[in-house]
Amino acid sequence: MQLPNAQLGDVILGKVVKRPVLRGVAMIKRYLQGSEVWFIVLASGVGLVSGIMAALLGHFAHALQALLYGFSPDLRLSALPKIEPWHLVALPIGGAVLGAVRIIFPRRTRAPIDVVEANALYGGRIPLRDSLMVSFQTFLSNGFGASVGLEAAYAQLGGGFASKVGQWLDLKRQSLRTLVGAGAGSAIGAAFGAPLAGSFYAFELVLGGYTPATLAPVAAASLMAVLAAQLMNIEPFVIASTAGQTIEIAGYLLYALLGAICAGVGIGIIRLVASVEAIVRKLPVGDVWRPLLGGFFLIPVAWAAPQALSSGHGAMHLYMAQQALVVTLLIVFALKLCASVISLAFGFRGGLFFASLFLGSLLGSVFAQIVNQVYPPANLDILNASLVGMAALAVAVVGGPMTMSLMVLEVTHDFNLTAAVVMAALCSSAIIRERFGYSFSTWRLHLRGETVRNARDIGWVKSLTAANLMRKTHTILNENISIAALREQVPLGATSRVLLVGNDGEYRGIVPTAEAWIETQDMVTPLSALARQSEVYVRPDMDISAIMRVFEHFGVDDLAVVDENHKLLGLLTEKYVNRRYVEELERSQREFFGEM
Repeated sequence: MQLPNAQLGDVILGKVVKRPVLRGVAMIKRYLQGSEVWFIVLASGVGLVSGIMAALLGHFAHALQALLYGFSPDLRLSALPKIEPWHLVALPIGGAVLGAVRIIFPRRTRAPIDVVEANALYGGRIPLRDSLMVSFQTFLSNGFGASVGLEAAYAQLGGGFASKVGQWLDLKRQSLRTLVGAGAGSAIGAAFGAPLAGSFYAFELVLGGYTPATLAPVAAASLMAVLAAQLMNIEPFVIASTAGQTIEIAGYLLYALLGAICAGVGIGIIRLVASVEAIVRKLPVGDVWRPLLGGFFLIPVAWAAPQALSSGHGAMHLYMAQQALVVTLLIVFALKLCASVISLAFGFRGGLFFASLFLGSLLGSVFAQIVNQVYPPANLDILNASLVGMAALAVAVVGGPMTMSLMVLEVTHDFNLTAAVVMAALCSSAIIRERFGYSFSTWRLHLRGETVRNARDIGWVKSLTAANLMRKTHTILNENISIAALREQVPLGATSRVLLVGNDGEYRGIVPTAEAWIETQDMVTPLSALARQSEVYVRPDMDISAIMRVFEHFGVDDLAVVDENHKLLGLLTEKYVNRRYVEELERSQREFFGEM
């Protein structure tokens, strides 16, 4: 039988099966976009892959540390009592390798997009290159022993994979954001063996909230990720607490005070890292060479206290078991903080997630010992105080009060202690929101000029610029013509305002039409004498939030849009801008709270 020409062409090109495949793919996309059940199945698959990737990343980073520092794989780098000096050469070598990676894969004009920024500004879209580079650089930094954790890589791998899958399936904006949150949260859950903490990491830090539509897919993804890690024999993060100990009212109040102290310390840590980074950027050392220099600076810190290296898993268990003296704890706190600041400021890739947990545990132990010394009837349990401090400082630095509280519950299985942790975490979170308003990640975005305070979707705010909102049909007159000429060209009631330009086309102000029609006006007076707001205008790239602040600050009803050459481009009215803001806000809320 002879095939029709079209089918014959498909056979010749080897595409005879392509059309059914494409139809099948299109059918899958329709199911995933229209069915909540199938979306949960998709999120579960993403969680499974994210858990496997997180487990492998942690395994390979630990294996690299064991190889470079010569310790048994069943130990932790930060738990070693001492490290031979020649092993510490791995730190500058790691910096050199990281610099070489940056030479081979030079950074583009912008910084890599992380999961929080992607969900807040770009609807969950993360370039694959950004995810791979952030994860690889974090792996190298941690693997060579720098004082950074792998949590940023876990979240970036999981979120980046989810973003790529969601983009391929053409998911709607809110569905893509949810899938990215599921991928990032599930990777964190797998790393700690804590599905609830992973789920709330997604809700609080990546999505900015939770709804019935996001609850099931995120939870399913986190559960599948933890299951994958367990099947790969990844040891969960478990800490023994003083289980069952009754906490009195005075204890809760003291733990609330600890939460407040941790909030202040957390703000100090975030500002310290940013300040040191600013100083390092002023040094006559290129970006490529900074990690190498930072590696040399880390050597004396690591020689004095190996507990300052890596993320600090082993060191945390070590000091919780020992319950060391206050002086020892403060020294280790200072050295760990110093190592983390050096690592981040000099270009090692990573974050402060686990470092804040470790530092918080030290701070909690110090707090309990001092309180027991000053006020013996308090009788605070030092181990429990360490766990409360761990969560409270992590909330101050990273955010997510429920994330950290549930993490403590899952690693200790102690409900009595978790109640105290929730109180301290909420106190820490409230103070941070009131006095600072940023986490470590959003503060760094703030320093880059972004107005991101959490992961809620504000991309629509950035897309509504003056250039998109302005009216181009408006009355324009030369500033030198007389009031009589205006009355001839603009009848009373035709428009409420006239925009003025000079002979060179530059913006010169706004004249209310009614004012020009006042009977007492001198007919030969030039319009420039009536001009208002000659220095009050907005630029075309300003977003709607900034435009509304200008309206509020100057108390005006109209604003001209002027370019960098002072040429008039268009006009904005406060009424229209406010209406568009409300419309877009309501649309965004419908997408967030409605069904997918």
